[in-house]
Amino acid sequence: MPGSKRFLHPEAIKRISRLEIRARHVVEGFLAGMHRSPYFGQSIEFLQHREYVTGDDLRHVDWKVWARQDRYYVKQFEEETNLRCTLLVDVSKSMAYGNGPLNKYEYACTLACSLAYLILKQQDAVGCTAFDEKIRTSVPTRTKSNHIFSIVDALAVHEPRDKTDMLGILRSVAESAPRRGMVVLVSDLLADRPGLFKGLRMLRQRGHDALVFHILDDDELDFTFSGPTRFEGLESFDFLNCNPRALREGYLAALQGYLDEVRHQCARSSVDYKLVRTSDPLDAALASFLSKRLAIMNRY
Repeated sequence: MPGSKRFLHPEAIKRISRLEIRARHVVEGFLAGMHRSPYFGQSIEFLQHREYVTGDDLRHVDWKVWARQDRYYVKQFEEETNLRCTLLVDVSKSMAYGNGPLNKYEYACTLACSLAYLILKQQDAVGCTAFDEKIRTSVPTRTKSNHIFSIVDALAVHEPRDKTDMLGILRSVAESAPRRGMVVLVSDLLADRPGLFKGLRMLRQRGHDALVFHILDDDELDFTFSGPTRFEGLESFDFLNCNPRALREGYLAALQGYLDEVRHQCARSSVDYKLVRTSDPLDAALASFLSKRLAIMNRY
């Protein structure tokens, strides 16, 4: 397929293929799966009792409780469900930056396609939306294994352009998703911060499990520029001629404040957050994040 060689890296896929993507919060789906559902059904995991009411299935009556209390109670079980995941990939102009083998856009697309591969491998459902100021492409949620090529090709036809309307996109996804699921945002988060945080809160308020992969280049994180330099805005016509060494200390302090705010706001909204450098091996970044997430979930 046209984009498969660009964003599907076989060696990285091989190394992450044993990982599982589990929903931390309750999700909704059509098929039996490995994720908790908000609906009660019959499964192997007992959840609670409730009093019997006329019309309840007698097969679910707990006769041992009746023998002890002479009252009818029905067993409720936690039904398992499949995961429905929406990948949101930022294709705004700032994502075009990068001095390594992959720029931020290419790294973000590769990460998103790797996640899609894992989700489909679990027989869960995944869709993908590429966005900047508006939704540029939306690939519907599917479970078929060959759906990965639809996602890869949809991302491969884009080149970063325009600004980012993070609030508008997150609001649209939160309001249009037919049921609770997982939403994964892959972006450099160079957008209006109040809008970003409000959008993430909206996802959580509507019951979605939200994950954020924050993609930044080493230059943005380390600011190792030297000598007279001209900095040009990718999403504006602004520019700055300066000696970067004189700015480095102030820049890094401002960057740290920004990163601390993003982490705090994500934690406050129960959104899983991961800062990823474009120089990080993709498989190592995913393995670290997903393994830590699974370990946290297994404690509960």
